[in-house]
Amino acid sequence: MKGLGNLGNLASMFKQAQQMQQRLAEVQEELEREEISASSGGGMVNITMNGKQKVTAIKIEPEVVNPDDVQMLEDLLLIAINEAQDRVQELVKERMTALTGGINIPGITS
Repeated sequence: MKGLGNLGNLASMFKQAQQMQQRLAEVQEELEREEISASSGGGMVNITMNGKQKVTAIKIEPEVVNPDDVQMLEDLLLIAINEAQDRVQELVKERMTALTGGINIPGITS
């Protein structure tokens, strides 16, 4: 009968896992509503991305659009997109670390 006492621990662990799963879903919804912006070229190209790394807006100043130098615009876009992605990943890492209390849980934290 001594082993039956562990069922209470198992039930408690299961309940905690369900609560964490619910909180994870809430954090993911919050991240989807978050907007992160990054720019390049001194603000000539601006990218806005949500917490799910989906680009939600692109703003390009007319002065940077030069048909004779498309490569420069492409480079500015890449820089801004990569910077926005880095910022989103850092935000996600912060939120997940707060959720898990700093414990590395595969599939939740990286």
